[in-house]
Amino acid sequence: MTIYGDSRGKIIDTGGRPLFRLVGLGIAAFIIVILLFSAVTRVSTGHVGVLTLFGRVTGEVLPEGIHVINPLKTNNEMSIQTQTIKESANVPSSEGLMMNLDTSLIYKLNPEKSADVFQKIGANYESVVIEPMLRAAIREATASHSANALYTGEREMVGKQIYDQLTTQLGQRGLLVENVLLRDIQLPATLKASIESKQQAEQEALAMNFRLQKEKQEAERKRIEAGGIRDFQQIVAQGISPQLLEWKGIEATENLAKSVNSKVVVIGNSKNGLPLILGQ
Repeated sequence: MTIYGDSRGKIIDTGGRPLFRLVGLGIAAFIIVILLFSAVTRVSTGHVGVLTLFGRVTGEVLPEGIHVINPLKTNNEMSIQTQTIKESANVPSSEGLMMNLDTSLIYKLNPEKSADVFQKIGANYESVVIEPMLRAAIREATASHSANALYTGEREMVGKQIYDQLTTQLGQRGLLVENVLLRDIQLPATLKASIESKQQAEQEALAMNFRLQKEKQEAERKRIEAGGIRDFQQIVAQGISPQLLEWKGIEATENLAKSVNSKVVVIGNSKNGLPLILGQ
C-alpha cells in the first residue's frame, strides 16, 4: 500500500505483503482444522465402519470406537447386532391347502464380510436379500409337508428345514442365521375342526386301550390270586388226617375243661371217643 507525504511529494510505502500473508495463514489453518476433524471418525457400539474413497469400497473395516482415517475417505456404518425379521405369509401344504404361517428370523451381519456386503448388496440388504429368501424358504418347506403334520407334530422339522436352507444361502452372502421360529400356523376353519376332531377320537381310542389293558391286568392278577388260593387249599387238605383232627379235638376239650365258664361234658363219644359238649 502506498501513501503520499507532504508538499515535497515524498512517497511512503507501508508494504501490503504482511496482511495478505496473515489472511493466507488464517485460511490455511482453517483448512487444516477441517481436515483434522475429517480425519477423526467414530464407529457406534454394535456397528462396524466400511471405508470408501470417492465412492469405491477400500475393503477396510473399522471396529467400534474412535479412529483416525484419511480425511478423503468416508465412513459407512453397518450394524452387526442381532436383528429380527417377522414374516406372515400364506403358504401351501403338500395337499395344496393354503394356510397362514407366522415366522421370525433371527440373524446378524458377519463383521468379516461387511465390506463385501456393502459393496455387492448395500446397506439395505434386509429388503434386498433376506426377506425374499425367507419367503421362498418358507414356501419350499411347507410344500413338502401335509397340513395335518404342520398343525400337529412336524413344526420343529419345518423350522429346521427353513433354518438349514437360510443358513447356507445367507451365509454365502455374509449374513449369519441364528434361529428360525415358527410362531403360529393358522389353518382354514373347516380343516382345523376336522383335525381337532380326529385328534379327539385318537385320544379317546388311546384312553379306551388303556382301560382295556388295565382290566386285562386286573383279570390276570385275580387269576393268579385264585390259583394261589387253590394251591394252598390243596396243600392244606393233603396235610389233614383223622389222627390230626382227633388231636386237635383233644386240645380243644382240654381248653374247655380249663375254662371257668359253666359247661356240661359227657365223656365217651361212640364215633371218635372224644367228649361230647352239651352246653356252656
